[in-house]
Amino acid sequence: MSIGEVLALLQGEFPDVTISKIRFLEGEGLIEPERSPSGYRKFTHMHVEQLRFILTEQRDHYLPLRVIKDKMTEALGRPRALQEPHEVRLSRAELLEAAGLEEETLSELEDYGLLPSGARRYDAEALAVARSVGALAKFGLHARHLRAVKAAAERECGLVEQTVAPILKRRAPGAIGEADEVARELSGLLLELHASLVRTGVRNVLGG
Repeated sequence: MSIGEVLALLQGEFPDVTISKIRFLEGEGLIEPERSPSGYRKFTHMHVEQLRFILTEQRDHYLPLRVIKDKMTEALGRPRALQEPHEVRLSRAELLEAAGLEEETLSELEDYGLLPSGARRYDAEALAVARSVGALAKFGLHARHLRAVKAAAERECGLVEQTVAPILKRRAPGAIGEADEVARELSGLLLELHASLVRTGVRNVLGG
């Protein structure tokens, strides 16, 4: 998965995490994503769990990275030695439990198009959406308030589609792989830009 997809999986639980933060942790040697032949980072669910461990230790125990790195090595073994977890596939009941949502809230997410209606299994992205909405509900924001967020995401997806369409039209060997890499990297950059714009807007609201 791309760095943008990793960010999307983590931001529901760690709203302050950014792509720059993930790159910094990589630079410090706490995670070691592989690189594609063209230089794009390739993350796995193993890396997501490592990042979740690091961010939890920072948030809950205020530990410095040196201590976290030692602790991670002791508790989890060398990062590359970890087994990658199985792909997330949750039933409806499991999603409700994992996200801490009520059935009514999940139905609202489906009604407003934030999650697919009638799905039998839910992936990691669906879990991230559900957790984010659950966290936002504490501030009085519910699915009906998030239509603008969904619309913004769809417009950003349109930019990605517009960028990769010429690559796919070439029908050359490797075009699909190239389009996939471009789409993943572009998605990450758009997510980072979106987060920066929101932070700037919030500072303006607060008079900063």
